[in-house]
Amino acid sequence: MGNSYAGQLKTTRFEEVLHNSIEASLRSNNLVPRPIFSQLYLEAEQQLSSLEGGSRVDNEEEEEEGEGGLETNSPPNPYQLPPPPEGCCTTDGFCQAGKDLRLISISSEPIDVPVGFLLVGAKSPSLPDHLLVCAVDKRFLPDDNGHNALLGFSGNCVGCGKKGFCYFTEFSNHINLKLTTQPKKQKHLKYYLVRNAQGALTKGPSICWKGSEFRNRQNSTNMCSSSLLSPLEGSGSLAAFPSEPVSGTNANIPLGAQQAGTASDHASVTTATAPAIFNGKDSPKHQQLAKNSLPALTGPSTLGILSNSGPPKKRHKGWSPGSPPATDGSYPQGGGSRAKYEGAGMSCMTQAGLVGPTAVTFPVVASGEPVSVPDNLLKICKAKPVIFKGHGNFPYLCGNLNDVVVSPLLYTCYQNSQSLSRAYEQFGASTMQPISEEMQLLLTVYYLVQLAADQVPLMEDLEQIFLRSWRESHLTEIRQYQQVPLQPYPPAPNAVAPVTSAQLPWLAGLAASSCNDSVHVIECTYSLAEGLSEMFRLLIEGKLSKTNYVVIICACRNTAIDSCIAVTGKYQARILSESLLSPTEYQREVHYELVTGQVDSLGSFFSTFCPEGDIDILLDKFHQENKGHISSSLTASSVTKAATLDISGAPVCTSYHLEPRGARPFQLAVAQKLLSHVCSIADSSTQNLDLGSFEKVDFLICIPPSEVTYQQTVLHVWHSGVLLELGLEKEPMTKQRVEQYILKLDAEAQTKFKAFLQNSFQNPHTLFILIHDHAHWDLVSAVHNLYTQSDPTVGLVDRLLNCREVKEAPNIVTLHVTSFPYALQTQHTLISPYNEIHWPVSYSNGVDLCHENKKYFGLSDFIESTLSGHSLPLLRYDSSFEAMVTALGKRFPRLHSAVIRTFVLVQHYAAAMMAVSGLPQMKNHTSVETLEITQNLLNSPKQCPCGHGLMVLLRVPCSPLAAVAYERLAHVRARLALEEHFEIILGNPSSGITVGKHFVKQLKMWQKIEDAEWRPQTYLELEGLPCILIFSGMDPHGESLPRSLRYCDLRLINSSCLVRTALEQELGLAAYFVSNEIPLEKGAKNEALESDGEKLSSTDNEDEEPGTEGSTSEKRSPMKRERSCSRDSASSSLSSKASGSALCSESLAQPPGLPQGEQAWSPPPCGPAEEGRMPGEKQYLPASQGPPSVISRHSPGLVPPPECGPRPSQRSLQVSVTSASQLSSSGLSSQCTVPTAGPLVPQASQCSMTKACRQPPIVFLPKLAYDVVMCTDSSGLPKAASLLPSPSVMWASSFRPLLSKTMTSTEQSLYYRQWTVPRPSHMDYGNRAEGRADSFHPRRLLLSGPPQIGKTGAYLQFLSILSRMLIRLTEVDVYDEEEININLREESDWHYLQLTDPWPDLELFQKMPFDYIIHDPKYEDASLICSHHQNIKSEDRGMSRKPEDLYVRRHTARMRLSKYAAYNTYHHCEQCHQYMGFHPRYQLYESSLHAFAFSYSMLGEEIQLHFIIPKSKEHHFVFSQPGGQLESMRLPLVTDKSHEYIKSPTFTPTTGRHEHGLFNLYHAMDGASHLHVLVVKEYEMAIYKKYWPNHIMLVLPSIFNSAGVGAAHFLIKELSYHNLELERNRQEELGIKPQDIWPFIVISDDSCVMWNVVDVDCTGERNREFSWSERNVSLKHIMQHIEASPNITRYALIGMRKWASKTRGGEVHKPFSRCHVHDFIILNVDLTQNVQYNQNRFTCDDIDFNLRVHSAGLLLCRFNRFSVMKKQIAVGGHRSFHITSKVSDSSVAIVPAQYICAPDSKHTFLAAPAQLLLEKFLQYHSHRFFPLSLKNHSHPVLSVDCYLNLGPQISVCYVSSRPHSLNISCSDLMFSGLLLYLCDSFVGASFLKKFHFLKGATLCVICQDRNSLRQTVVRLELEDEWQFRLRDEFQTANAKEDRPLFFLTGRHI
Repeated sequence: MGNSYAGQLKTTRFEEVLHNSIEASLRSNNLVPRPIFSQLYLEAEQQLSSLEGGSRVDNEEEEEEGEGGLETNSPPNPYQLPPPPEGCCTTDGFCQAGKDLRLISISSEPIDVPVGFLLVGAKSPSLPDHLLVCAVDKRFLPDDNGHNALLGFSGNCVGCGKKGFCYFTEFSNHINLKLTTQPKKQKHLKYYLVRNAQGALTKGPSICWKGSEFRNRQNSTNMCSSSLLSPLEGSGSLAAFPSEPVSGTNANIPLGAQQAGTASDHASVTTATAPAIFNGKDSPKHQQLAKNSLPALTGPSTLGILSNSGPPKKRHKGWSPGSPPATDGSYPQGGGSRAKYEGAGMSCMTQAGLVGPTAVTFPVVASGEPVSVPDNLLKICKAKPVIFKGHGNFPYLCGNLNDVVVSPLLYTCYQNSQSLSRAYEQFGASTMQPISEEMQLLLTVYYLVQLAADQVPLMEDLEQIFLRSWRESHLTEIRQYQQVPLQPYPPAPNAVAPVTSAQLPWLAGLAASSCNDSVHVIECTYSLAEGLSEMFRLLIEGKLSKTNYVVIICACRNTAIDSCIAVTGKYQARILSESLLSPTEYQREVHYELVTGQVDSLGSFFSTFCPEGDIDILLDKFHQENKGHISSSLTASSVTKAATLDISGAPVCTSYHLEPRGARPFQLAVAQKLLSHVCSIADSSTQNLDLGSFEKVDFLICIPPSEVTYQQTVLHVWHSGVLLELGLEKEPMTKQRVEQYILKLDAEAQTKFKAFLQNSFQNPHTLFILIHDHAHWDLVSAVHNLYTQSDPTVGLVDRLLNCREVKEAPNIVTLHVTSFPYALQTQHTLISPYNEIHWPVSYSNGVDLCHENKKYFGLSDFIESTLSGHSLPLLRYDSSFEAMVTALGKRFPRLHSAVIRTFVLVQHYAAAMMAVSGLPQMKNHTSVETLEITQNLLNSPKQCPCGHGLMVLLRVPCSPLAAVAYERLAHVRARLALEEHFEIILGNPSSGITVGKHFVKQLKMWQKIEDAEWRPQTYLELEGLPCILIFSGMDPHGESLPRSLRYCDLRLINSSCLVRTALEQELGLAAYFVSNEIPLEKGAKNEALESDGEKLSSTDNEDEEPGTEGSTSEKRSPMKRERSCSRDSASSSLSSKASGSALCSESLAQPPGLPQGEQAWSPPPCGPAEEGRMPGEKQYLPASQGPPSVISRHSPGLVPPPECGPRPSQRSLQVSVTSASQLSSSGLSSQCTVPTAGPLVPQASQCSMTKACRQPPIVFLPKLAYDVVMCTDSSGLPKAASLLPSPSVMWASSFRPLLSKTMTSTEQSLYYRQWTVPRPSHMDYGNRAEGRADSFHPRRLLLSGPPQIGKTGAYLQFLSILSRMLIRLTEVDVYDEEEININLREESDWHYLQLTDPWPDLELFQKMPFDYIIHDPKYEDASLICSHHQNIKSEDRGMSRKPEDLYVRRHTARMRLSKYAAYNTYHHCEQCHQYMGFHPRYQLYESSLHAFAFSYSMLGEEIQLHFIIPKSKEHHFVFSQPGGQLESMRLPLVTDKSHEYIKSPTFTPTTGRHEHGLFNLYHAMDGASHLHVLVVKEYEMAIYKKYWPNHIMLVLPSIFNSAGVGAAHFLIKELSYHNLELERNRQEELGIKPQDIWPFIVISDDSCVMWNVVDVDCTGERNREFSWSERNVSLKHIMQHIEASPNITRYALIGMRKWASKTRGGEVHKPFSRCHVHDFIILNVDLTQNVQYNQNRFTCDDIDFNLRVHSAGLLLCRFNRFSVMKKQIAVGGHRSFHITSKVSDSSVAIVPAQYICAPDSKHTFLAAPAQLLLEKFLQYHSHRFFPLSLKNHSHPVLSVDCYLNLGPQISVCYVSSRPHSLNISCSDLMFSGLLLYLCDSFVGASFLKKFHFLKGATLCVICQDRNSLRQTVVRLELEDEWQFRLRDEFQTANAKEDRPLFFLTGRHI
């Protein structure tokens, strides 16, 4: 059986070591004690047995189902199989005799079963799908309750018939189970086997072993002992959880404040849609006993303990949540009482606050006799004990179940801690045991012992303790597996023996012995039942009055323990039991107490306080006495004060000004971030968002159902002007129109949302932004929600925003906006981490990143102000209020503490109002804090000439209590005649604001509102109104508060706020913008402000410990820390008189002489109320206020202060102490003295609005929340940050790291995405089950930022810039420049007068002269070309631009893209997907590389080109065979007349523009077939291929990688001519004449975007009347028109105009010109065979080529009525050539003058081609070579065979040296210079002698090398007429290997 007895300790040091260990751990800073036995060694067998005991759960139960992740997580027991006998069978499923034992094989065979034996099914690890049949003596099997099984085993083999196996080990060997762990019958004998109706043996019910599977016993509660439960079957199939261990409701609570359901918490499997939720340890996986072959009874069990208040165990169709439970009505303790009994195990629906029965629970399986809960337990104990189930069995409770609460949270915590984290799986499960049950319990006792009297246990703390303990005990193994060689040999696993169950009770008792009976340990002999009975007895007898926790341990079983922990402390039990209620239950209970009058006793108790009887009587008496005249204390009129008066004489307050509207810098920055995320979605290759297809933006803002938030958003949208900017509305706008864009998520939302969806469907070209504001609200799943039908608003967000239509609509982008994104950052979230936008930080390392005149003051600043010690704390708690609440809680244990707290606080406010109004005796019946608030509220209007006052926010989450508070305060106000002094407003989410007429009139006057009907509808409109705003609703819904908010009273928030979202949400109400100009009254500048974005919310300002006794232990214990750094406003440790009355005899004040340490560890029973300052704590006294008043809490009068200044050494336990409320108010409020009696004396007049700009509000918190906020954990963060982030999620594992203080918001998001999972009630729960690997929704974004920081303004700004960008996307900047040199046109006698000709007439056209003048505006800086018709004055040419201004200053116009535009890679639309290569027929990038070689004599070598041809484009080419050698590119015939395609192949040379080049010609060609080839450099091939997978690429040889555009043009033309020859040869064989092959190609720039045509109307006599209009047409239209020209093959070059908005009529009057063509040319490669582009050129190569073509006698024709628009592209092209120094460290800019140097000089060589340096130098510095030519246009420079740009101030005359070329007549021209560039043999000495030069004219000869230079000078006989000097030789500034060009200059003699 594997059981062995515990060994004995080797030494006698055990007690000593143990005691020292416990004592050390209690004193240490660390909550985790050192392993107790690390110094002790046990016997070897002791180690083994302890190992077995410690990992019993893993070994016995975890392997049960092979599917879970648990099996791998825990190490198996080291078990060695004995070798099988030789020759026996070892096959799985057969016994050693070779007989088949599998149920499937022998189910029909007769089996001999001896009497007293039963057939059972055994599971073999090696055959998970089979059961092996065994016969076992039923005495050794358990009964139905899991009891009475004899130890040992007796069984037979049904295969071979062998009998008498007495040991299960022997039997398991015989049937070949092949176990790796200790054989145990409990683990492997799983099912009874029964015969079905056909007589076949089938699997029957599970064997109910005690302790199997996480000790989850099968549920047999409500049945007879022989009956079995049918398995739970939901309406859906079982959905498996993620395989990692699912942790439960562990942490955010005071040990159980989780209201959530436990099925989701601990079950491995849960039903998808079933309503049933299970108690902590009863997961459905473990509840299945059988698919019932036995009848299940629905009546109560034979024990009759509890009735079943839930649904039937098997869902019947007829059962509904509202139907009565199927129970026997005679059992009174059912229904609601069961809800209390299993409070923490409530269904998951309670977490989200759903409506419905709360008792959907399943009873736990008990062992032994039931335990009776005594009557009057609550009455006697003053609190309901909360019992946490721990390990093992938990007995039934019966009797007075209403007075106890049972929770499985601790059990869940233990179970989660048993699972190893995924982070440690790599270390090997075989060496690391999980933390043992005994150690868990012992650590729990340690933890409880350390808790202070006013602290509540937190699950998070316990989990961290377990984690640290486990890590510490396995540190060696972890280090070993991390390959840190600590020692030569790895240690034996678990060399230290753990605690045994026998030692546990004694050790626990020893640990608890030092805590003054705060923790009481009860040891049981047989079962927990006796311990529970003992505890109840002690409670009734009053012997546990000082005990907060009772630990009950039953260690009677050999290998396991049973345990539970009862919380009996009144304070702790009350908080824990109430925290287990869901929001709905909480509201229901409060409502019930109010309706049934239970609170009356509280009211009557209050009336006993007043010395003159009931307070109401006193009020009435006061009212009667003061009737007709207002209390003298409040008659001080503002008229008497010096006030600024306006023109009309009305007083004016200079402090009051409305906030200017407009976006702040941060909002603009966030809007830009949002826009860039949307663009990145569009830019990704997933095609999820096609921004190019949208023309406008529309939006819908979804907000929670709060009327104030709704109106606030309406006003925000209205004033932002976004509707006008988006073009959605026109002026004048009405409020009703604005409301169309805002959706309140209430019952009517569905209709409006359907209209939105319909609108989005009908407008596919509109981008709809669906904004989900306050997105953390209502995350309930519509699928998993039980009560969807009854409450249509529950799960509404899921139903609307996650509906299929929204998810699939390509034009809807969802933006979630929230301050608390944690619930949207889980493992199942729909939002990609890349789609999260976090509010940016405002400060980084002390630098203001984005200067604003206001600084955001958020949660971290509040914490810092409280910790820093440099200023008065802004976060406080009220100790006297807490003391009174605690005392009343004991007196009225049946009342919910929220009721008590509300009544006490309202009483305090009422008493404070009375005290301020002239009833000074009432000031003892309120707290100092409330008195301060009330004084300032009433006095603030008197300090302002206009009566501006402050707002007090009183947060009352429960609506019924808020109504009670409102009525009571309004009544007291009326009795005191204060109705016109301040307003009381009840803020309810479901209704608007009601403000009295008097105050409305004031507000209208202050805000200068004329509208008679105006009423304030938002809290922001209450600016300056003195009021108490009673803010109700379980959660704030995004309501913004005005700047006049001075006090944020959160004393009534309930314990459910102990979830990070809830707590930060409440504290976020106080978030504030303070003026940056005035230094805040706080200390050191905040280093990293707020969670504003990239720093962790509420967590980043923990840099310094409190300035008081900063021992490290203060970090660990909240109790200690709060003692040393109390922010209790009333710093006295004694209560006020009112509290004293309430406390009655229970008030045990500490005597003054009590030593300091004792007070810290033994606080009085009142817990949080008694507070004192430690010695050395600073008293905060602003110097300006003078000596403070000192209040004695025991006498109503004032006592003179003992000293005027601070007293650091003062002990705080004196009876008389300084009231911190005065101290705090002295700096932060206008009135600080507490009057003895009579009127209040106001201080120096100052409007409260002045302070409002400077100082954030003061926040009052409950003590519990204050401790959580102010305590830090080991990471230095406030404990609030480590709470469960949201009630709708749970931790994925308790083995998780803590959040880090240095985490950015992005890292924090990733942390939550890794470590949290949604509950089944969460709308993201089913996301993983969708089967997609990528479960993120592509069009979903999340914007998070601190509360009240301006997120609404940011996303409205985002809508504006998104709209502008979409408009911008449909627009393009095109060059818009008038033609240049218009006045220099050729004056000719011949004009083309046929104005209406669609094509040029060849005969007429040939008569036209060629216009040498360059008119293209991009060549404004180029040299003029002279001809014999020009008459140029020097002033006609402007000054040269600076080179860097050339691009910047070019004029552009913004044009809307037409449907015929060319696009870059960012354009995606349905039509051109196939064109772009996204087509299912063709795999992306499926293309082939083909070499194409031809020889060219000028280069002297064969040219090797490569084509990349996609499969879809291979039909344009001819191959030797399919997939073979590329032979040619197909060309059409001249005679083809088809309109289906474009005949001319288009070549586009490009560099650096793989993204921005306009290569998508699909729309430009109007879908027509065309051949388009991109000409790219070799090094750019891959990137172009990636972006344009379906385009043909012509890859230039690598030698051209640094070449300019001339090389591309040269190769395109030569390749095309070579291809023409190949095609002529190929088609000649088909009988086609060579001249019929189409000879034209198009060479197009990569920036041609649109094409236009001019429609001309020539009417009247002789066409004198001329009108024209321009329209956009497709490139197809233009090309087919040109290609249809008559005699087209007679033209060499055809082009068109460049578009300009100011095109003159004269430019289009003539339809055709014979002139230069640029940018988009149609080239006849046949006619231009002998005219080449210059392959060396970088600039002006088209002008050079045009001049060569014309001089060759060929025709250039420009179609003036066609124009091309060129897009301005800021990257690539000629700008991609950068001239830099070859010396890498040279940072000096290189200027063009440095581009040349003297040969052999030590000049810095440049990394640029020689030709580029030459061209750039001549462009800017040619006057150095041609000084006579400067501005001398009548004497140009003669340029032979080439055109080089010499700058705009020098003119050139081009002549060709070729025979028979056309040149201008130069006989009458005198040239000022001669330029010979790389001249060939056609240039001879005789040719040059034809030209005449001025005296002093200069010559420049340019050659490839110095040798050529000298040869040229000799060959051309230049020295005859030109004088040369040695110093006139230059070279380009290249290194020798870069082949520089050499110059020689000379002067004409």
